[in-house]
Amino acid sequence: MSLDPSTLHILHYPEPTLRRKAREVTESAEVVRAVAARMIELMFEAEGIGLAAPQVGLPWRMFVAHVPASETRSVDSDPPTATREPVVYVNPVLSAPTGPLEPYEEGCLSLPEIRGEVLRPAGITISASDAAGVPFTQTGWGLLARCWQHETDHLDGVLILDRMTQMSRLKNRSAVRRLERGEPS
Repeated sequence: MSLDPSTLHILHYPEPTLRRKAREVTESAEVVRAVAARMIELMFEAEGIGLAAPQVGLPWRMFVAHVPASETRSVDSDPPTATREPVVYVNPVLSAPTGPLEPYEEGCLSLPEIRGEVLRPAGITISASDAAGVPFTQTGWGLLARCWQHETDHLDGVLILDRMTQMSRLKNRSAVRRLERGEPS
């Protein structure tokens, strides 16, 4: 398969690829690095903090994320709540959810102008490989943990629409219908 990463772009709901479970990444490290670089570029252009391969039409279990440090997020906290730079997660597996389910308003680059409250554990552990194939395990908290959970949902064909509170679903019903009809938001 010949893949030109420059042709990748962010897909919007109701694109069917967004609802399919992704497969493990078996491509060469060179291809993975090229795709990851394009995904990071797209994520920054769209002002997002994460982007999963299915969102650019690739059925791969891979995502990129960059949760920048701020007054409330730190790369040095234990566990961290931010990343120093964009990180590539290949074939990620989440484990050890920690803390109570916390509400937070989430958005999604594949669901423009739709935001809703989603309940997720405050902390989570991720095991994955980087773009070079080197395995790592890390525990994250706060927005970083939420980002990992959101992007991993994409790898399973799950969208925030499926996880939103009932009130948020109702609030977004007409915007979702517009997307389903292909109308501008």
